[in-house]
Amino acid sequence: MATQQNNGQEQDLNHLRKVRREKLAELQANGQNPFEITKYDVTHHSQEVKDNFDELEGKHVVLAGRMMSKRVMGKASFCNVQDLQGNIQSYVARDSIGEEEYKAFKKMDIGDIVGLEGEVFKTKTGEISIHASAVKLLSKSLQILPEKFHGLTNTDTRYRQRYVDLIMNPEVKDTFIKRSKILTAIRKYLGNEGFMEVETPMLVQNAGGAAARPFETHFNALNEDLKLRISLELYLKRLIVGGLERVYEIGRVFRNEGLDTRHNPEFTLMELYQAYTDYHGMMDLTENLYRFVAQEVLGTTQIVYKGIEMDLGKPFERITMVDAVKKYAGVDWNEVETLEQARELAKAHNLEFEERHKKGDILNLFFEEYVEEHLLQPTFVMDHPVEISPLTKKKPENPDYVERFEFFMNGWEMANAYSELNDPIDQRERFKAQEELLAQGDDEANTTDEDFMNALEIGMPPTGGIGFGIDRMCMLLTGAEAIRDVLLFPTMKTLGGVKSENGVSSKEVSTPNSEPEKIDFSKVKIEPLFEEAVDFDTFSKSDFRAVKVKECVAVPKSKKLLQFTLDDGTGTDRTILSGIHSFYEPEELVGKTLIAITNLPPRAMMGIDSCGMLLSAIHEEEGEEKLHLLMVDDHIPAGAKLY
Repeated sequence: MATQQNNGQEQDLNHLRKVRREKLAELQANGQNPFEITKYDVTHHSQEVKDNFDELEGKHVVLAGRMMSKRVMGKASFCNVQDLQGNIQSYVARDSIGEEEYKAFKKMDIGDIVGLEGEVFKTKTGEISIHASAVKLLSKSLQILPEKFHGLTNTDTRYRQRYVDLIMNPEVKDTFIKRSKILTAIRKYLGNEGFMEVETPMLVQNAGGAAARPFETHFNALNEDLKLRISLELYLKRLIVGGLERVYEIGRVFRNEGLDTRHNPEFTLMELYQAYTDYHGMMDLTENLYRFVAQEVLGTTQIVYKGIEMDLGKPFERITMVDAVKKYAGVDWNEVETLEQARELAKAHNLEFEERHKKGDILNLFFEEYVEEHLLQPTFVMDHPVEISPLTKKKPENPDYVERFEFFMNGWEMANAYSELNDPIDQRERFKAQEELLAQGDDEANTTDEDFMNALEIGMPPTGGIGFGIDRMCMLLTGAEAIRDVLLFPTMKTLGGVKSENGVSSKEVSTPNSEPEKIDFSKVKIEPLFEEAVDFDTFSKSDFRAVKVKECVAVPKSKKLLQFTLDDGTGTDRTILSGIHSFYEPEELVGKTLIAITNLPPRAMMGIDSCGMLLSAIHEEEGEEKLHLLMVDDHIPAGAKLY
């Protein structure tokens, strides 16, 4: 039944598209091709007219925008035109615009771009409107906009067709206008502080400055393999060496990692470096910058994100990582003297660590597990272990730690800052340690950048540096729930569902197909059936439920695990981990309805309790394991029990 209904809707849409093309052909045949129009002189925007009604009442104005609604009532009609600032109503009468023009107006469609001119007035109901003296078709829309009452709500379609999202959802347009204002405010503040904006290369031979896996490409002209930058750091420090004392760059960086609500493989990073200051100077700058931007864009230093109030007007808390772990995990790292003691503590707290992890790495694991989620208010976490900070100056009084801080809000890392390491001998040793980690399998470790080393040997002054995640800043200041909501064109998997190596058809999922897909199972090998009997009472104790995927993220430091946040119908989120990352990306699964066993005892995986099991179907094909997560009809509500 649902298939028949969808096919019927698609046929209706195809007919409407055909009618629009016929209208265009008629216009072109009559010498009225709208696509030959090259300009239209606009004098006002919609909100400008509304805000200045007293001054503009009775005055002639010219606007342009997209027609979003139309009511034809004989000799007079109303339409609504949407532009950058909002929308405005227009009264279109045959006697005002002329008989031929009125006939042409009646043939215009929702979605057409029109020019509108006339006098500003207020209707009997008090709505500020335009009494049209002319309506001109500027561009013909050949596609059909989503039905206005339901709008465009499917998140996947919204991200893929952002242009439609911007048309249909005013709050989306507002988010991106605010994002632009945030960037303008940042540049204004830094300009007033004497910083100089610069640009550095995106294609690099050595992708350093952060712990991340780079994208790799090949430059044909030089026959060289290159990488996309993962950071802005090493080139900006070269400029400090060159005597540019305050520099910053706002630019895209690229990290070959997973997708989730806070991560996109390309994102906007701002890094700045200031000579003759340290990480305390970077803390002061961060406080002042955040206050300035919030006041400039929002008109207040108090923000609310998902019900959590955060006050940027108060002094930001400053706490060392050791003190934070003591406060929230109850572990005093000052009493941990050896690596063996650190490992025993990790085991006692069910923290997964790797053989290569040193004492400082394990401290950081405690911090990530026990502390981050509590850092809701603006907080600087200072003095990280040297093992996780290869580009940072050691604390002179305690060389096991470095002069570094991470800035947290809402439990998120918002910025990362150092007193920059300017000792070339120490830096070379740190790079050497990083290369040893790379050899042990850490594909996020750095390699030695010899040109950067040469710059340090020429001499870099004492310097404070910081990197800001611009997208997360925009999320907090606009109330966006996911990083994709503040990226105009986020990275999306090619249409066709799960990865093609899973054996799933790669054709567009939205394409209607009356013929059932023919699947070749001749190469499929399945596991033999389980032959031991299970009594009915035992089996019936398994509680199978439909669950909705609210969020799905890759588990840090795991190549296999995905962490699902699920609606199981109880009103309390359920967490289940599943080792299926080699078959699915997190983004593909958000919003899906799956089947889970919900009454299994919690099982710790990578320090996270997994409360249940998601069901998958596996088979072998040509020596390779194939896996398909069981997905069911979205009409099935969360919590529905399976029998």
